[in-house]
Amino acid sequence: MATQSWAYNAPSGVYQNHAISSEIRFASIAMTKFMQFSKPVEGYGSKQGSNVTITRVSNVAVPSDDSLGELERIPEDTFSLSTQAISVTERGRAIPYTSLTKDLSYFDIENAIQRKLRDQLALRLDQLCATAFKVGQVVGVPDGIASITFYTNGTAGEAATVNLNVYHIEQVRDQMYTTYHMMPYEGDDYMCLVSTKGRRSIIRDPNWEKWKTYADPEAKFKGEIGRIEGVRFIESNNTNALSGSLGTGSVLGEAVFFGDDPIAMASVMDPELRAKESADYGRSKGVAWYGIYGFDQIWKDSANDGEARVIHISST
Repeated sequence: MATQSWAYNAPSGVYQNHAISSEIRFASIAMTKFMQFSKPVEGYGSKQGSNVTITRVSNVAVPSDDSLGELERIPEDTFSLSTQAISVTERGRAIPYTSLTKDLSYFDIENAIQRKLRDQLALRLDQLCATAFKVGQVVGVPDGIASITFYTNGTAGEAATVNLNVYHIEQVRDQMYTTYHMMPYEGDDYMCLVSTKGRRSIIRDPNWEKWKTYADPEAKFKGEIGRIEGVRFIESNNTNALSGSLGTGSVLGEAVFFGDDPIAMASVMDPELRAKESADYGRSKGVAWYGIYGFDQIWKDSANDGEARVIHISST
């Protein structure tokens, strides 16, 4: 690959060389936000099969009357266990190049390739983790300015007609706190990963603007949603992770609300960069990222009290 372009400056002019900048520029990528909220499966790794089984303990029923008569035996309750398997898959991508490219290039081509492969890997990890967040049973569909319907079969039962607002956030928070008794993710706070379109709708809500005028006057200036009803918000602009075009007329920006311990990552081999083994006497080269791993939601099959961990804001 020649890095200098030779051309005539006119049909019959002199031969000239167009100089190349000494700095190489790179295309930017979307922000990656999901991976930080997954936890590795401890004790699982190489030579332990293609999946790992997580054991889950359900709640024990609380009796309405626990009093005992003098000669009455203590009642026995059931103790329920269930499992969730997380599968791992080989994953990877590569970019080839030749020794001639490296020898002729003005820039360090291998460093440039490694950087863009790291970007690609980060985006792919973000997408895979986001997919795991969205496979649970509880789905909320905003179907009015002051209305949201929750479905517990893992599927949105209707098309969203409005975007997210403060009312919907209040209702989701109450579902997490009272219906599902989710443990907060950190301290007393739940978390929400929200698309840019969903974020924009929230900060345009007059209820948000009025509240923030007194509680945090600089919130609009900083572009931060802040905490609402004990929910902390993080914006994602990766449209492969969270869509900004759901619902009637693409009105809805996708989001996921969650509490403690939502996602697990099983890994036999953490993704890493690898150099291609020499071929054709060193003329054929390449760099790849490669790993053996997978993500899943720990309670993805349950919409039971105390078990559901995620509420997915979505639409048909």
